[in-house]
Amino acid sequence: MTKTVTLSIDAMGGDSAPDMVVEGMALALKEIPDIRFLLFGQTEKLIPLLEKNPKVADACELRHADDVVSNDEKPGIALRSGRQSSMRLAINAVGSGEADGVVSAGNTGALMAMAKFVLKTLPGIDRPAIASLLPTMRGECVMLDMGANIQCDAENLVQFAVMGEVFARHVLHIPKPSIGILNVGTEVLKGNDSVKQAAAILSQTHLPIDFYGFVEGDAIGQGTVDVIVTDGFTGNVALKTVEGTAKLFAGALRQELVSSIFGRIGA
Repeated sequence: MTKTVTLSIDAMGGDSAPDMVVEGMALALKEIPDIRFLLFGQTEKLIPLLEKNPKVADACELRHADDVVSNDEKPGIALRSGRQSSMRLAINAVGSGEADGVVSAGNTGALMAMAKFVLKTLPGIDRPAIASLLPTMRGECVMLDMGANIQCDAENLVQFAVMGEVFARHVLHIPKPSIGILNVGTEVLKGNDSVKQAAAILSQTHLPIDFYGFVEGDAIGQGTVDVIVTDGFTGNVALKTVEGTAKLFAGALRQELVSSIFGRIGA
């Protein structure tokens, strides 16, 4: 038997919350019909939304939370003063074993700080990392860190590689994911001390990791490796560059398609 997955949801996190949160839950139910939710937030705002989405209402347990962590709140302040916020209570549910995971579209820094404080990290992992799936010519790759850790040493990068490899195996179902470290060149002498030391460790590790070596930025879209490891500063810049390029291409294509009658026919 497959265990029913229960997700803890911060209903108040995000610019368009709670409406878009309930909409997201509805989409999740279409993909995974037997999923269940613990929904934390302001009940006076959530009850009307659930009445419009009876399938979501049937799949969730609503729990009231007065406080909301704002998008501009500093992580340290949110950690101290947001103990009764929808975000913190949602994280607590995972810590107590009531839920298998937590979802929030709210303040990323606060989410990372609260999660590390309540849930801790796995043995051998010093810092949590933000991972994202990126489209490639071969399918998808996972890239981390995307902004949680601006400065990283070699050991942090090695830990990101381990987490990314496990994620790729269990979520993307890649039997033996290849790992690459994002660098300014593929030569072993390129890069700063952290990336060179991390590469040396991964090349000699006893762990069953398929370490490819260094990759450059163009390897992201090419799908050269399944997991790309970098520090949070570089990863966030790369992510925003990819997003901006996608918007530029989509905008140019849209403009071209409506610029003439032949373009509309072609579209």
